[in-house]
Amino acid sequence: MRGMGNMNNMMKQMQKMQKDMAKAQEELKDLTVEGTAGGGMVKVVVSGHKEVLDVIIAEDAVDPDDIEMLQDLVLAAVNDGMKQADQLVNDKMGRFTQGMNLPGF
Repeated sequence: MRGMGNMNNMMKQMQKMQKDMAKAQEELKDLTVEGTAGGGMVKVVVSGHKEVLDVIIAEDAVDPDDIEMLQDLVLAAVNDGMKQADQLVNDKMGRFTQGMNLPGF
């Protein structure tokens, strides 16, 4: 019956890991990162759940004669913010998937 003890122990470890993963996922919603473009002229705040929470545009970035530049800066800041959010998720959740070859993680 030694095998059953090992199986029960493994199941307990899996349940603890699932609980820890759920807690880490929950914590991500309260963590934020900041993406920037144009030397900080445009900033976006992104949550660990990859939601854009805020867009901050410096007055200097607003040129009615060059809307394309502002659009490019916003796009670049959002992309930077999403990249930062991906890194945050990897940092927070990577310990659970380290060594595993799981698609999507």
